Amino acid sequence: MTTVRLPLFPLNTVLFPGLVLPLSVFEERYRAMMRELLKTPEDEPRRFAVVAIRDGHEVAPSVPGMPDPTAVPDQGPAAGFGTDPLRAFHKVACVADAATIRERADGTFEVLATGTTRVRLLSVDSSGPYLTAELEPVAEDPGEEAGALAEGVLRAFRQYQKRLAGARERSLTTGADLPDEPGVVSYLVAAAMMLDTPTKQRLLQAPDTASRLRDELKLLRRETAIIRNLPSLPSSDLTRGPTSLN
Repeated sequence: MTTVRLPLFPLNTVLFPGLVLPLSVFEERYRAMMRELLKTPEDEPRRFAVVAIRDGHEVAPSVPGMPDPTAVPDQGPAAGFGTDPLRAFHKVACVADAATIRERADGTFEVLATGTTRVRLLSVDSSGPYLTAELEPVAEDPGEEAGALAEGVLRAFRQYQKRLAGARERSLTTGADLPDEPGVVSYLVAAAMMLDTPTKQRLLQAPDTASRLRDELKLLRRETAIIRNLPSLPSSDLTRGPTSLN
């Protein structure tokens, strides 16, 4: 299978194909990554891989370590991820295409990226100014009965939306029509649900679309039952998450 090497952007969140991810980039290792991506012609994709962190931290330490208060924290590309960064990350990631990379006056960046395809991490290289990874594509197989499952997930998701929106019954889609293609449905619902990172990662790396939809149907029914007894919760945009500070 053909592999590709791309810059690696670890986050405490999961990016799904088709979903938009805004980033505020301030660490030098990621600023170096963005400067390099800006060298790519505008008519070509500016790609990097977003991977969820299993262990470690998004941001490298910026104060002297403990218990030695005089220790200088490691600021290298693998800072915060241990001696073997590959073990700090989940094995399935998502390629992102940076549609917008804007450098601020202070040298930090505002980035707007969109998830494109799933990939599997084979190795991580920390020899440069930022992490890079050798990646292989992960095929998205439909599985059995994906179409029927998608219809069921959409029905359950609408009930979930109403419960989240509370008495105002404000739609989380802000009026947008929901898709009906099973793969798109599975990723959109996975991104929109209020779930922890390990659960979202499980959905990202599902063996096929039908398996992901089955899992989502169980989660939606469970979460809707829980929300039924809770106060109204704030709505969120389905195609965008909170800005990640890196």
